[in-house]
Amino acid sequence: MTGRRILVTGATSGLGRYVAGELAEAGATVLAHGRNADRLRAVRAGPGAQVLRADLADLRQVERLAEEIRQRHGPLDGLVNNAGVGSGPGGDGREVSADGIELRFAVNYLAGYHLTRKILPVLRAPARIVNVASAGQHDIDFSDPLLWHGYTGWRAYGQSKLAQVMFTIDLAEELDGSGVTVNAVHPATFMDTGMVREAGVRPASTVAEGGAAVLRLLTDPALEGTTGRFFTGTEESTPHRQAHDREARQRLRALSDELIADALG
Repeated sequence: MTGRRILVTGATSGLGRYVAGELAEAGATVLAHGRNADRLRAVRAGPGAQVLRADLADLRQVERLAEEIRQRHGPLDGLVNNAGVGSGPGGDGREVSADGIELRFAVNYLAGYHLTRKILPVLRAPARIVNVASAGQHDIDFSDPLLWHGYTGWRAYGQSKLAQVMFTIDLAEELDGSGVTVNAVHPATFMDTGMVREAGVRPASTVAEGGAAVLRLLTDPALEGTTGRFFTGTEESTPHRQAHDREARQRLRALSDELIADALG
């Protein structure tokens, strides 16, 4: 990994912090993103690391972060879209982002969608994009995608994670032939993280297990050219059926672009 520059979002805790640390130990230059300044200073990201602060629940901050990366930190050899919000305790209190967008859709999916698209020009082939998704996916009801009705935290979380996978498939098709690949992964089930504990769930796997799955997609030479896939751990898997619905993916992209345009004015 020596000489490679990798951006990891949500690098101040849990899976993101582990991945950033492992990449640094392998010789990569890590761009570690977080929203908490004190936690960013504590990230084990190695010599030459850059720390980038932004709240991904605010699309103007996502826009600023992307511009900073484009102007000061490119080119990049990899991107790990890891930052996210869990289902929350109890899971029944609808929350919104700074832009008034349902919070889990905004942070888990829309921020990564916008950031990735904005920094594509500085991703140099054979760069790899890894979207940290989940096997816990829920179909998107396009008559109420932001869950004004029938909200639960688990449903919101599942929709946001399916949206990540749908974006992965779309972007892989768009980047075909460019040398840049993109895959999504469910790293491990109920890793021992603050997000899982906050949801009141007993951890069933370690952060190291999940980290190994992410790092494999980012670094394994055997996966060169592999793109548009969904993995569970280290095995290729089948996502929710809506992920393969081209019309649904087109509707999701149109919705995403509309929400971003409205937020940014």
